[in-house]
Amino acid sequence: MAEEKRFAVIGSNSFSGSDFIDLLLQDGENKVIGISRSPEKDALFLPYKRHRDANFAFHRMDMNNDMPKIIDLLDSFQPDCVVNFAAQSEVGPSWEDPGQWFRTNAVSITELAHALKSRGYLRRYVHISSPEVYGTCEGTVTESAPMNPSTPYAASKAAGDFSLFTFVKNYDFPLVMIRSTNVYGAHQQLFKIIPRTVINIKLGRIIELHGGGRAVKSYIHINDISRGELLALEKGSPGEIYHLSPDSGIAIRGVVKTICDKMGVAFEEATTTVAERLGQDAAYVIDSSKARRELGWQPEVPFEKGIDGVIAWVEENWEQIKKEPLEYIHRP
Repeated sequence: MAEEKRFAVIGSNSFSGSDFIDLLLQDGENKVIGISRSPEKDALFLPYKRHRDANFAFHRMDMNNDMPKIIDLLDSFQPDCVVNFAAQSEVGPSWEDPGQWFRTNAVSITELAHALKSRGYLRRYVHISSPEVYGTCEGTVTESAPMNPSTPYAASKAAGDFSLFTFVKNYDFPLVMIRSTNVYGAHQQLFKIIPRTVINIKLGRIIELHGGGRAVKSYIHINDISRGELLALEKGSPGEIYHLSPDSGIAIRGVVKTICDKMGVAFEEATTTVAERLGQDAAYVIDSSKARRELGWQPEVPFEKGIDGVIAWVEENWEQIKKEPLEYIHRP
């Protein structure tokens, strides 16, 4: 009989967190708790809900306001591994109230690590960071690249990352850090560029391209990211950072054109150029050879196939999706 493993996933309502739980629950021996500040969503956004009678329990708690309750829950459950996806994650809105981003992404992260550093049950703490901490990513950007954030969001993530490594240096905190590029796939938040483009085309709305969509991103399917995170948890070395990224980047306008072509609409007629976002990095391409070499990881979902999956998900759930909010709604 396989050994039972216990996982606590913080930020379980997030796109990445919910997909990672879905992957964990494919092993019937895993016991998982999810922690999120918002009520548990329905199956449209939570793929793990396809697992019936699974070893999963959801707990609504907020890292900024319920830290003692979170620690009590973790002490009771005694997870082998804590995987933290929780973050204020939107770049643009971080300019409006940057203190909120620092409260979640730096201060609460530090409080959690401080509490967990002496817990003997914890074998691994996986923290989900972001390549945004590097600023513009051009050329070969490895895990040793200096942090050079250009937005409050990126600066708050960098501050949290620096703080976590102080616990590694002084307490042998079992940290493994993940920095992955732009994830996409079915079940993603509807305001993100790929599902939003599909939805706007179906609604006959013009798609706005900030700066003409010339910024280069590295889109990678969420399933590939979840596999990489699990491999890092199992095989990664404590105190190390691992990049997860595709082989190359693509301009946002290229992403939108791919979707337009697949849905049979003219790119020029479906889009318009608007002003670039403040602090937008020109390129967002990082090197993931370390994860490929040390973890045996590599992307498996081709971009075109992944886009087909998003279009199919929107089509299959259209009646529900068109009733959902299509814009980002900030919650402090």
